[in-house]
Amino acid sequence: MKQLNPWYVTGLVEGEGCFSVSFTLRKKLKLGIETRPSFSVSLSKRDLELVKSLREFFKCGAIRYSKADRTYKFEVRSVKDIVKKVIPWFEKYPLMGSKAEDFKKFKLICQMVHENKHRNREYLKEIIEVAYSMNPSGKRKHTKETLLRILGEVKV
Repeated sequence: MKQLNPWYVTGLVEGEGCFSVSFTLRKKLKLGIETRPSFSVSLSKRDLELVKSLREFFKCGAIRYSKADRTYKFEVRSVKDIVKKVIPWFEKYPLMGSKAEDFKKFKLICQMVHENKHRNREYLKEIIEVAYSMNPSGKRKHTKETLLRILGEVKV
């Protein structure tokens, strides 16, 4: 496995990476909504060695195959790893294109989740608002309105 150039990694993420926050309905949770930040890079099967190099580079995350788009994804879902490894990386080697704005929002959300603020109704509303302003072309299982309505209905 070859050593990756730091700026190459940032450029690769600018083109093929994704900072996203998904929400899952979970009745057992106090507010009924689970918040799941994720950082990923998707590449074709031809670039599987590069995907493996990314995992080695960040020293965290996992690799999985996505049948939906037939790509291999390097993905970090651990909030601790995102806050301690991924975010500091992009602060040192910043994105310069359109993903820079999504990264700022992602960083804010991850810090809030890391501080357990997603367990507070008002903070969770803020997290939902910020998350839905990211990745405008992305697909979502639940609409922002549905999540906010659920949050409004929950008795704590």
